[in-house]
Amino acid sequence: MYECGIEKAEVTLNGAWIACDENEVFRDMRAFLATTCIITGVMLAGGCATKKYVRNTASPIQAKVDQVGEQTSQNTQQINDTRNQVKQVDEKAQSGISAAQERAASADQHAQTADQHAADAMNKATQAASAADQNAQALNSLKHVVSNIDDYKMQTSVSVPFPFDKYRLSPEARQDLDKLASDVQPDKRYFIAVEGYTDSTGSRTYNEALSRRRADAVVEYLVAKHDIPIYRIHMIGLGPDKPLDEGRNREARAKNRRVEVKVFSADQVTASLSSDASANRAQ
Repeated sequence: MYECGIEKAEVTLNGAWIACDENEVFRDMRAFLATTCIITGVMLAGGCATKKYVRNTASPIQAKVDQVGEQTSQNTQQINDTRNQVKQVDEKAQSGISAAQERAASADQHAQTADQHAADAMNKATQAASAADQNAQALNSLKHVVSNIDDYKMQTSVSVPFPFDKYRLSPEARQDLDKLASDVQPDKRYFIAVEGYTDSTGSRTYNEALSRRRADAVVEYLVAKHDIPIYRIHMIGLGPDKPLDEGRNREARAKNRRVEVKVFSADQVTASLSSDASANRAQ
C-alpha cells in the first residue's frame, strides 16, 4: 500500500493494491509507461542493430560460400571433363593396342607361312639333291662294272617307247623284250643295263621318278616273265637327260620317252680267246 495524501484511492499494479492520490497515480502511470517505452525502444533499437550486424557479417560469408560453391561446381565439371577425356584416350589406346596385336598376330602368321614354304622348298631341294646323288652313284656303279670288265661288249639293245606320263608296257614293248630275253638265254656271262628316260615336260624331280618307274616296269617284266636273275640287271632312271632328239615338237618328245635296254656279254670274247688258244696249241 502507498500513501498518496488527502484523497485516497486504491489501484492495483502488478497484482498489488496501491492507494494513491489521483494526480500522483496518473503521474506515476505516465512515468511508468514512459520508462516502459524507453526500455522497449532501447530493446528494439538494440535488436535492429543486432540484425544489421548479423546481416553485415553474414553477407561476406555467404558470398564466400557462394563463390566456393561455384568454384566447386566448376572443379566438378572440369573433373568430369577430364575423366571423359581420359576415357576417350584410354579407349583409343585400347583400340590401338588391339589393332597392333592383330597386326602382330597377322605378321606372325605370315612369318610362319613363309617359314613353312621355305622349309618345303628346302625339303624339295634336299630330295632333288638326294635323287641326283643316287642317280650319279648308280651311273658310276654301272660305269665301274663296265670299266672293270673290258671283255664285256654290247651284244644287243632295244628301245622301249612310252606314252606321255605313262610307265606301263605296251604289247609291242613286251614283244621286243621277249625277243631280247630269248637272245640272251644261251649266254653264260652277261649283264643287262636298263636306262629310263622322259621328255623335258614337267619338273625334273617328277621326271626322274617317272623314268625310274619306267625302268622298274622293264626290269619286273624281264625277271617275272623270263626269269632273268636280278643280279644281272643294272637299272637307273635319268629323267630328261641324254635326249635322243633335242627338238621341242611332239615327235621329238615322243622319241625321248623311252627305256633303253642293253645286253653286255663276254661269251663271244671268251669264245674267240678259246679259239685262238686252240689254234696256237695246234700250231
